[in-house]
Amino acid sequence: MIEQTWRKSSRSSTAAQCVELAVTDAVTGVRDTKNRDGGTLVFKARAFRAFVADVKSAR
Repeated sequence: MIEQTWRKSSRSSTAAQCVELAVTDAVTGVRDTKNRDGGTLVFKARAFRAFVADVKSAR
């Protein structure tokens, strides 16, 4: 479990499909805002940064 402050994604709307992120130097956690106890995806920091860069470059 990540012991870090969770924040809602700035791209999430107030409706459905919201996610929260917890970012540390080593990892990034991703969870469903409406189901916080439903599990957390954890990515190594480098892999998550690469994922975000790929998404941004495909705009």
